[in-house]
Amino acid sequence: AARRLSRRGVLVRTPRTLEALGRVDTVCFDKTGTLTENRLRLVRAATADGTVLAPDTADAVPVVRLAARACPQEETSEGRRITHATDEAVLDAAPPDPDWTAEGELAFEASRGYAAAVGRERPGGDRLLVVKGAPETVLPACRDLPDEAAGTAHALAGQGLRVLAVARRPCRGADTDAELDAGLGDLEFAGLVALADVPRETSQELLTELRRAGILPVMLTGDHPETARAIALQLGWPEDTSVVTGDELVAMGRSDRVRALHGAGVVARVAPEQKLHVVEALQQAGRVVAMAGDGANDAAAIRAADVGVAIESRGSAAARNAADIVLTTGDLSVLVDAVGEGRALWRSVADAVSILIGGNAGEVGFSVLGTLVAGSSPLSTRQLLLVNLLTDMFPAMAVAVTPSDDPSTAAHAATGPMGLDVLGAPLLRSIRRRGVTTCLGAVTAYLFGRLTPGTERRSTTMALCGVVGAQLVQTLSGRRHSPLVWVTALGSAAVLAALVQTPGVSHFFGCTPLGPVAWLGIALAIALSAFAPRLERLESVRRLYDLLTRLVQRLGDSARQTRHLLHSGIARPVA
Repeated sequence: AARRLSRRGVLVRTPRTLEALGRVDTVCFDKTGTLTENRLRLVRAATADGTVLAPDTADAVPVVRLAARACPQEETSEGRRITHATDEAVLDAAPPDPDWTAEGELAFEASRGYAAAVGRERPGGDRLLVVKGAPETVLPACRDLPDEAAGTAHALAGQGLRVLAVARRPCRGADTDAELDAGLGDLEFAGLVALADVPRETSQELLTELRRAGILPVMLTGDHPETARAIALQLGWPEDTSVVTGDELVAMGRSDRVRALHGAGVVARVAPEQKLHVVEALQQAGRVVAMAGDGANDAAAIRAADVGVAIESRGSAAARNAADIVLTTGDLSVLVDAVGEGRALWRSVADAVSILIGGNAGEVGFSVLGTLVAGSSPLSTRQLLLVNLLTDMFPAMAVAVTPSDDPSTAAHAATGPMGLDVLGAPLLRSIRRRGVTTCLGAVTAYLFGRLTPGTERRSTTMALCGVVGAQLVQTLSGRRHSPLVWVTALGSAAVLAALVQTPGVSHFFGCTPLGPVAWLGIALAIALSAFAPRLERLESVRRLYDLLTRLVQRLGDSARQTRHLLHSGIARPVA
């Protein structure tokens, strides 16, 4: 499965991820750079009186220039470097500002909610504090705030734009650091700037496919709740999608947090450390969570998720190192293929286990019935080993590696996430049906041999062929579209026929070459065993199934009782 995924651009770094992929029912996406292209553009500016303008108009330029002054840059050996994508978009749209001289800067932090700078508009001019940040943080700190300000911010956010409030005030003292570290207050509101992040072309189709597969997508973003909702609607989230914020989740208790995330499609204003809380809360609610992101601030959540997903082409080293799978092409749509591969793996493993255990249970049941009829086991040790070689080894391996696009596995993969119950009652029913069917084919072939002229060795040879044929036909019926299963099943049947019909080799395995009548009886026995499960509703067939099932169960009880008697000394083994 990992090899097949690698051909589609999915690098599996942790093998356990494959089984977890089959159980995933929730996928958390970091919005910026994952669902969107992370190419912010400043598209609107609003003046203090609420007039919304293009950023290059005369009345909007002072607001944009003031916002650019509050865009801190990091000092490096190669010069000053812009550290935040929002700041880069604002600086790209702002005109040159040779009059401004920065004396100190405060970088943006999600917990703070704003960035700030202290400087002078011209040499000898008054020192100013310029602030750019989230409206819910900056607007309450402004004096004489226009009534239109909050409404304009909500209207822009409702259009899916990232809105930043811009404000200023004269500095209160000469200490620049103290001015930056002091809390916000007594600000003069200057206006708003709005930025747009372009959604990726494949995002909407990806989310649609995930919902069709029974997986709940959850978007994590630092945007304003209104902005987050608008972007979510653009990406295909339903109209009734609920939005919670990171601060609300942190303030809640464990049970309230789980309840708030139930059915929530968007978590807004989420800080990097809060992404980890979201993933853990979803896991506490019983969900199997995958986390997809590309930034260093996503690494903790990626590591904590049941399946961590990183994007190599545009992701950070921290995200890749924390991830369980890495998308090497940057195309998130292959995530749907990865989930389908994980679900197909669960189905293939369950079917392979059914072949191994159910087939052997049928062989044991036939050995018991044959012993009751003939006084000794119909199949010798060599013959039983031959049965296991021809039915358990290559056919079961072929079933285990059946591709996910095979109809037998794809049908199950489309039903929804695989739970642990796939290895519970359904598997037990499959094992019981396979065991009874195998036993029925062997018993029918054996009785046919005893009731027609021939030796005891002829009857046991027919029983051997009946056991192998019944199991191979069942394997083929479950994987009739897989060329590999057909090759291994027909190859095993051909090897068995060659061993039986070759005199010297046949004698070595306790067999004898068979004639046309014997082969006809074997074919009838195999056909009966193949159609018997379809006739379970008939009373006579059900009684036979119940009889053989009870026989296999009593065999296990008798074995346990005998072992207990031997250990207790009540019974002694007889040579």
